[in-house]
Amino acid sequence: MVAAAVVSARTYADFTTEATFEIKKCDIHKLDEAPATQVVMTREEGLQYYRTMQTIRRMELKADQLYKQKIIRGFCHLYDGQEACAVGIEAGINLTDHLITAYRAHGYTYTRGGTVKEIMAELTGRRGGIAKGKGGSMHMYTKHFYGGNGIVGAQVPLGAGVALACKYLGNNELCVSLYGDGAANQGQIFETYNMAALWKLPAIFICENNRYGMGTSVERAAASTDYYKRGDFIPGLRVDGMDVLCVREATKFAADHCRSGKGPMLMELQTYRYHGHSMSDPGVSYRTREEIQEVRGKSDPISMLKDRMLSNNMASIEELKEIDVAVRKEIEDAAQFATTDPEPPLEELCNHIFYNNPALEVRGTNPWTKLKSVS
Repeated sequence: MVAAAVVSARTYADFTTEATFEIKKCDIHKLDEAPATQVVMTREEGLQYYRTMQTIRRMELKADQLYKQKIIRGFCHLYDGQEACAVGIEAGINLTDHLITAYRAHGYTYTRGGTVKEIMAELTGRRGGIAKGKGGSMHMYTKHFYGGNGIVGAQVPLGAGVALACKYLGNNELCVSLYGDGAANQGQIFETYNMAALWKLPAIFICENNRYGMGTSVERAAASTDYYKRGDFIPGLRVDGMDVLCVREATKFAADHCRSGKGPMLMELQTYRYHGHSMSDPGVSYRTREEIQEVRGKSDPISMLKDRMLSNNMASIEELKEIDVAVRKEIEDAAQFATTDPEPPLEELCNHIFYNNPALEVRGTNPWTKLKSVS
């Protein structure tokens, strides 16, 4: 109660409403200028970024816990450590723009408008899940978000298709397609670069380089680890993916490039995942615990933002603690819902195969089993 009294005693007028920060310069490829290195962040923006990153972090830690309790089953790839990527990208584009990613998708489902409750219930396969309990960890969708995709690299050509639709409709929107360093050597990605450049598509291709494709380090997997130059004829940026402001500025820069009709842009976000590749990977057989601890200690995206806000008098420790408490409560409530909500009934198994179609019969596991599908 004493802490709460201290916060209420300090009026918001005491805080700095905005501050200018010096951020790391991006490496550039086939560009004459780079994103700004002096950037402004308002107090409101800072608090919003902090809350969103903290929510993603806590949500993933809760998913880890539920997985170990065998309440979440199957594939589960966690995003903790990479929060600055999702939050920075969203701060640089509009919610009306489009986004598609691979299977490490919980964070983006949240930033694109999904609720913690819907995401947690999807992870546990319940009716209240964002895909009605049928998608699980890798297949969540919201408006203008085309999911988690389970096939490595396959989301990139799909994203180019969405960008083609944006260009065709002339709506000044763009599509962000995300993939990891492991997927960066896929042939279909290079085919997509070619089409996107030929047709000058409003596409931002973003490689979230977290240094390991499953258990293989980038140095052992790629002859060139300059992923931002991999587009060859497409301009590229290499960005500090642990700094939400660096990611935001680079994304704004890329978005302006796309909207001005100059065609696609490639970005490489240098980031790090704290968990293993998926929940079945302990994550310490190909890297040391010391390496993980060093990244946590020196470059954690949440700590970095927190330090900036506190040292520039943009927030108080008490206020940030209040956010932490509220976030934890939201996660606990969502977990409670995700473990008590009923599973979808068997008769709904084949529903929603088609959009807006009359009811149809679907063959089951043998020719004599008939299931019904309703749109």
